[in-house]
Amino acid sequence: MRERRLSILGSTGSIGRQTLTVARSLGLPVVALGALDEVEEVFSQIEEFQPRLAVLFEERAAETLAEKVKGAGFGTEIASGEEGLLKLAQVSEADTLVAASSGSVGLEATYEAIRAGKDIALANKEVLVAAGRLFTDAVAEHGVEFLPIDSEHSAIWQCLGDHPPGEVTRLILTASGGPFLNRYDLESVTPQEALRHPNWSMGAKITVDSATLFNKGLELIEARWLFGVENVAVVIHPQSIVHSLVEFADGSQLAQLGRPNMLLPIQYALTHPSRVRGPAPRLELTEIGKLEFFPPDGKRFPALDLAREVLEAGGLAPAHLSASDEVAVEAFLNGRIRFTDIHRLVERVVGELGAPEYERLAEVRTALERARETAVELVKKGF
Repeated sequence: MRERRLSILGSTGSIGRQTLTVARSLGLPVVALGALDEVEEVFSQIEEFQPRLAVLFEERAAETLAEKVKGAGFGTEIASGEEGLLKLAQVSEADTLVAASSGSVGLEATYEAIRAGKDIALANKEVLVAAGRLFTDAVAEHGVEFLPIDSEHSAIWQCLGDHPPGEVTRLILTASGGPFLNRYDLESVTPQEALRHPNWSMGAKITVDSATLFNKGLELIEARWLFGVENVAVVIHPQSIVHSLVEFADGSQLAQLGRPNMLLPIQYALTHPSRVRGPAPRLELTEIGKLEFFPPDGKRFPALDLAREVLEAGGLAPAHLSASDEVAVEAFLNGRIRFTDIHRLVERVVGELGAPEYERLAEVRTALERARETAVELVKKGF
């Protein structure tokens, strides 16, 4: 098994913590850690993994962390802000960046890690949604790899194997359907209800996105860039055991199965092409009993159709979708809009801002900021 040396962007989030669990289990070196402002948690991570660098984006939090690290006699360098994130991306001792942050945080850092020759273990789907062409071009130019961490994209990656693209006719993403698979009064959904996912334990943003199926829409766009296949379908699979499938020219389909747990896709991204014993729980099909599959209900969950329209429009439209969805979810969680308003707000922003073309990452960043500002103003006005 190749021993990857890791930088982890988003080490205090759900994926970041589980990446550290895998690193601990397999003895993988952790070279750098990055988070927002969680001083105590990052200090504990430094204490255990002794990285060369730790970055807290918030400057005051970084100063506090630096004092604690100095007092403990650790040799970890502490940095902050965008400059710190770029240090994390480029740290010479690491060969792999785990992009575990959510939203557009770390967009530039991930891009610079590619330019610095790092493989990208990718959990942050917004990176490819916002700027898929730029990132896939950069990966090809610098001879590095995307190592998918999302369970659905990991499943497709595993099923594709060495099959040439011409043999692949369709990718099939599975979706649990979230907590409202059989609920029809979606106007009255509360944040507390939306955050109770039946199968997965995730952060608030991705949990709400799962409830609206926006998460699956983002994954659909991401799959297009990761695998270069335009025919991507979505099926509802309430048990979350089949993580996705690949259909081939002869009509056969290969699926990857596992418990709804992120440890296995994280581990496979870091050990590929080897398979080793790790901390992921084992699957016993006799304990599952049945596996069900249904078509998604586009009337109750229109996010999938919107994502397809945005993907077809191209340009900066996916960036507008991604950023406005961040604002919409936050507004819903704060009680400022209804659950069903999330889609309406995103659709409104995407419609207003259109799909202009882009050439540079700076243009993508500007588009993300413009979409957020537009969404915030629409929420204020009650759109």
